[in-house]
Parts: sequence; structure tokens; C-alpha cells
Amino acid sequence: MMNHTVSNKALFPETNQKIELLHNLVGKIEKVKQVVSQSKVTPKQDMQVFRRQLKSMDFNGTASLEEVIDWTLNHFKDGLVQMIHPGYMGLFNPAPTFPSEVASIISSAFNPQNCVWSHAPVSVEIESHVLKQLIKRLGLPKNSTGHFTSGGSEANATAFVGALSKIYPNFANDGVFAFKGQPCIYVSKESHLAWIKIAATTGVGRKAIRLIATDGLGRMDAQVLHKIIEQDKKEGNIPVMVVATAGTTNAGMIDPIKSSREICNQYNMWFHVDAAWGGALIVSDYYKDRLDGIELADSITIDAHKWFATTMGAGMFFTRHKQVLSNLFSVSTDYMPSNDAEQDLYVNSMLWSRRFIGLPLFMSLATVGWQGYAQHLEHGINLIAYLVKKMQGHGWQLLNQSDMAIACLIPPEGAHTPSQIVEKIVEKGEQWISVTKFEEQSVIRVCLTNGMTSSSHINGLIENLLEVSY
Repeated sequence: MMNHTVSNKALFPETNQKIELLHNLVGKIEKVKQVVSQSKVTPKQDMQVFRRQLKSMDFNGTASLEEVIDWTLNHFKDGLVQMIHPGYMGLFNPAPTFPSEVASIISSAFNPQNCVWSHAPVSVEIESHVLKQLIKRLGLPKNSTGHFTSGGSEANATAFVGALSKIYPNFANDGVFAFKGQPCIYVSKESHLAWIKIAATTGVGRKAIRLIATDGLGRMDAQVLHKIIEQDKKEGNIPVMVVATAGTTNAGMIDPIKSSREICNQYNMWFHVDAAWGGALIVSDYYKDRLDGIELADSITIDAHKWFATTMGAGMFFTRHKQVLSNLFSVSTDYMPSNDAEQDLYVNSMLWSRRFIGLPLFMSLATVGWQGYAQHLEHGINLIAYLVKKMQGHGWQLLNQSDMAIACLIPPEGAHTPSQIVEKIVEKGEQWISVTKFEEQSVIRVCLTNGMTSSSHINGLIENLLEVSY
């Protein structure tokens, strides 16, 4: 037999060696983070050099784990847009909470298989407990259910196939052949366009998507929604689901939740709230009423890895229709130790093998509670309000009225365009912001995702915006 002693020791070191490596790793990571926070937020890596190095690693040779760690951290330091940088004020990508970082290490170390309760009773029940507490916070009925997902796209796809199955019970068996016309999903034109992927992959086709016009304030127009549903019914199409976005990607706006629910009641449609970003407002006693009516939804998406600032990727799906999930996803095989719809996650969700997704949110909530998370959210909201007030004093305009730590700004007349300004800011490297469109107008988008961003960092952005505007 071949001798695998060296390889096995490298893959499975002795306890003392692991302790030393992990101890050193934490120190190295924190040192790199300190360097990153004082450096550019944008990548500095020479990618040609990096690709040559990477190509040379053909895995015919070996290196010590410590060497591999140092190599990786060095390239992470220079080769990423740094979401952990306090000047990152871009997309919905947070600097993760430290409890969630710790949770990710613990979860990876034990690697529980969360698809069945019998294999991971503690981790499955931790996730279940977190979800039940969130269900209470959302105001959903007690018999509602939920599960963690790989992200918002999986959660939203679950909502859509749930809607198809609820309205046409034969969908799980017959697929799109259960329909005599084109099934339709109604979403705001400002929604996250993962819906187009969902329509394509579920077999209903991209033609199923109805992008509803907004009302001039970035919110889905309920009157237009009603009109298009009526038109679809006359043409023999089949209205299936309305999606209200609670926290649009571009501007943090909230579609009319209660009006959407009423329309769904009128046409016997499934009502889903995509609150991937904005759903976190439920933790704040002051701001949670912005989501008034969310408790009326058939299903809800929230991403823990967005405003809850956990490590990637941690979506959540909630629904008041527990039976729909088991009807859709239930399957029985000889090799699974159990097939319990009440406990086994693979019976009620798209994923089969699944990691312990919920531990980062559990450990963060257990550490700071609802109040601590409320402070985290309100910190970002207050900093954006501070930015807006200062920029308005210099003649800038705010186009969106949002309580979700997002500002869509336009510079004064005579200044450079938003695209030109953002390009200069990103090139400077002290902050990362983006350019987008709000109601067809080009705007500068600033979003607070990092709990370590302070007013001094906002002042730095203000100085740079004013410097590069003309």
C-alpha cells in the first residue's frame, strides 16, 4: 500500500499544531484588516502577476498550510473590493459582525449536515428557534414556518414555486403543463431582477415576468398593477403572484404592501414580500412600522447576510402555508435516516445537503439582542441622514425618501455627471459608492452597510464629493 502519512498529517494535523495555527491565523487576519481599513477600498492587485502565480500552482507539489495562509491573506488584502473597509458605501454587502465570523469558524469546524434532524438535532433546532423568533417579530401567524436558504434568490424562487403549487396543486407533478395559459409574476421595475432567472429556471419562461411601472417615487404603482392583471386575464394569461419589494436595491423604497395584498385577495393570487434588505427593520421599534402589512404576506424573504450583517450567504424564507412546502419538496428515499416533514429540512426546501446557515445570525442575536441590532440599523440610517443634510447644504438634491440607509443624490447644475463623479471617487480609493438610476434619472447611490463606518468617514466622503464635482 502507498504511504499517505505525510498527506494525512497535513490534512488532519495534531491538536497542538491546529491550536497554534488557528491562534496565529486570528492575529494575521486582524493585522490584514487593520491594513485594509487604512488603505484603498478598491483592489490594488496586479492581476497579471497574480494569474502567473496561480497558474504555477498545479498541485503537483506541496506547501505548508502556514505558507498557503500567508499567500491567501496577502492576495485578499490587495485583490478585493473591501466590504470590511469603513469607506465601502456601496451594494448590500456588509462587513460581518464578529459573532458571525466566530460562528462561521465553529460551524465549519463541526460541519453538521442540517438536512435531517437526526444527524444535527442541536443545529437544526437552533435555526428553528431563530426563525420562530423572527416569525413573531414579523407578526405572522403562529403556525407559520421558515427555513434558511443560500440567499435571497433561493428564497424568492421558493416563494414562486410555492405560489404555483398553491394555485395549481398539480404543479408539483405536472409542472408547467398544469397551466392552460402563461403564468405571470408581477414585480416592480425596481425589483431585484433575480426574478428573471427564477422564471427561466422554473420553466415558466422569462415572458412570465411583468415589470410594473413605479409611481414617480420609486414604488410599484398599484393602479398600474391592477390594470395589467386585468389585461392578462382578458388575454388568457394566469396571474399567479405579486411581489412587493421592501427595500429596493437602487433606492431602498417600499412598494405598497397593503394595496398589493388587497389586489392578491381580489384575484386569488399569492402575495410575496421581498424584504431581503429592508426586512431587518423589524428589529427597530422606531422603524418597524415602515413594513406595516408585511404580516399579511403569504411568504417573505429576508437576507441575514445583508442588513443583519452576517457572513455570506444566509437567506431566509418564511411562509404561512407550511403544507405547500412539504407538498412541493417531500421525497422519500431508503438511504435517508428519516423523512419527517416537521423536522427534516430537506423535506421542506430546495436544498438537500446543507450547511449550518443560521448559526451566524443566532450568535449575533444572542450577543446583542434586538436592541443591539436596532442600534446597528439606526446607526446607518442616522449617518445617511447626516450625509444628506450636509450635501443639501452644498446644493445637492436627494431624490429618494427612504429610511433604509440609502441616499440617491444628484449634484448641482454645472457639476460633473454622477457617473463621472463616482468614477473619480472609486479611482481615488478612499470610498466605494455607485451610480444607478432612480425614476430614469442618473444618481449617485450611497448605502451604509458597515457598522464601523463613522461620521468621520462620512465627512471624508463629503470632502471628496465636493472636490471631484467640478
